[in-house]
Amino acid sequence: MTSRLFPSGEPRPEGRVNLIALIFIAVFVIYTFKLFTMQVVQGEVYRLRAESIARRVTAIPAQRGEIFDRNFTQPLVFNTDSFAVSITPAEVPEGSIPDLISKVAHILGVERDHIDKKIPVQYYYLYQPLEVAVNVPFSTIAALAEQADSLPGVSWQSKPMRSYGDIGSLSHILGYVGDITRDELTMLYNKGYQAGDKIGKAGIERQYDELLRGKEGKEIRTVDVRGRLMASERAGREPPVTGKNLVLSIDRRIQLLAEQALGKRIGSVVVLRPTTGEVLAMVSYPWYDPLIFNQNDNGAIYQAMINDPHKPFINRAIQSSYPPASTFKIVMTTGILRERVFSTEQTVDCLGELTYGDRLWRCHIRKPGHGRLNLQQAMAQSCDIYYWVVGRDYLGVERIVSYAREYGYGELTGIDLPGEIAGFIPTPQWKDRRFHERWLGGDTMNMSIGQGYTLVTPIQMANMVAMTVNEGIIYKPHLLKEVRNPLTGAVEATVSPQVLHESDIDRDIFRVVRRDMRQVISEGTARFPLNIRAVEIAGKTGTAEIGYPDRWHSWFTAYAPYQTDNPDERVVVSVIVEAANKWEWWATYASAIIFQGIFANQTHDEAVAALGFRYLMPVQTYRE
Repeated sequence: MTSRLFPSGEPRPEGRVNLIALIFIAVFVIYTFKLFTMQVVQGEVYRLRAESIARRVTAIPAQRGEIFDRNFTQPLVFNTDSFAVSITPAEVPEGSIPDLISKVAHILGVERDHIDKKIPVQYYYLYQPLEVAVNVPFSTIAALAEQADSLPGVSWQSKPMRSYGDIGSLSHILGYVGDITRDELTMLYNKGYQAGDKIGKAGIERQYDELLRGKEGKEIRTVDVRGRLMASERAGREPPVTGKNLVLSIDRRIQLLAEQALGKRIGSVVVLRPTTGEVLAMVSYPWYDPLIFNQNDNGAIYQAMINDPHKPFINRAIQSSYPPASTFKIVMTTGILRERVFSTEQTVDCLGELTYGDRLWRCHIRKPGHGRLNLQQAMAQSCDIYYWVVGRDYLGVERIVSYAREYGYGELTGIDLPGEIAGFIPTPQWKDRRFHERWLGGDTMNMSIGQGYTLVTPIQMANMVAMTVNEGIIYKPHLLKEVRNPLTGAVEATVSPQVLHESDIDRDIFRVVRRDMRQVISEGTARFPLNIRAVEIAGKTGTAEIGYPDRWHSWFTAYAPYQTDNPDERVVVSVIVEAANKWEWWATYASAIIFQGIFANQTHDEAVAALGFRYLMPVQTYRE
């Protein structure tokens, strides 16, 4: 037997040669099959994919809905035509982006850092246009167009801009819009939000963003391998859908009246319709101008406002809480009447001061005191000693806490604005957990006159009065009145009154409380500034101590008219003037101006003149 040998005498490796040949044949067959599948079987799929890659989709911004006051006449918030400038980083030659950013920043008149923050280094390879400036005037767009050949990747488009006009104190209600953040996008991506979207950041703009934002359209164009538009191809277009128009419960006339009555004093005003929960006015001073967020380089302004010790971004009507002071005596009076632990005719002798524990407790009148007072007289004169004694020795802390919660204190009202806080109602259990201390009689005395740890918001204060007016019912306060079609103006949805809480306290008790509140005005602590001719008022004053020897929070909360056959004409007014202001007990005077203006249909200046308050303040408009 012979074998074929290589010249060297080794046997030929025919098995390995055959194996390699089979591998080549198998690979060839597989590739042939794959090509056949891609080109014939799945050809349509890949053709559509290639077309999608060759298409450039440009978003067409949707107009946000407009916002109106309750009269649906002139919009409070609307849209104006403007331009936005974008840069597509991947279209800029490699290494040229820093120079391009410098040129664009110079033309736009903004700091280079502003654009660098919009296009960090890790975004240099994106084919997505990144918006670097908004609210750009036409003259600047013309300057960019003149240098378009030297500005690769720079583009611009018409983009509606939010305009707020001269809204003054409405800024806390309306809010503002801004770029969606990464955290917001994470939460809202499944609702159709995308990077680069404008989104409501505060107020109504944020609360009802999904109604206001509308739906952006699309423009689809075919591009070549270099990204240039193909003139021969027709563009596909999906038009945008305008957002809904919103009508608020706010009455612009009453809002301006309340704004001017408060003036440039740190504090807030709430005007509420108790039978529906509609907020007719809500003022918080200081306020801010939402137009600052339309500026391209607003970081310094925004930071200055954040650092402002008076916190202009805080809506004090719902986001600040204060000791209720003597307004809390409305709660106390309700408890005393219902529990019958101390007869309404039984008296307490107010000598101006009393000793309890290791301190001397002084009534606000001091010596010689109010003398002997029953419940009705104590309410009218706001006698601390009466409520100290009855609260500590007869009513007790547990009952006081119960009635405070009955009026809604310590709970959110659920108003349709973001950021509301709940205030605070202390309990013995809370003090033990927080300070590891026992609740003392002195704590009950402090709580009985609205001092100590108790904190309430101005909107809660308004709800307390609304409950007495409605004889046990609190309606959820709200600002949205209607949703309207942006094209036809037709009403698509209406907000109906919603019961927030209904008490089982007998209605006769609330009638007695209202009678006592009226006596505060007719014979008591507020009889001078609020005993006006335009309407009968019932309410309660409050002076909250916060540690200053010469300044206090000034409260006044009331409703009018006191007697009426038409409950729907009643309004509640709640005013707080903070101790940061020079002490002038202004809450009562501001309330008088508001009631006079509402029921006499007068402007602020006319109301001030009718009340004879000119000597107390200059007649002016308090807008910056």
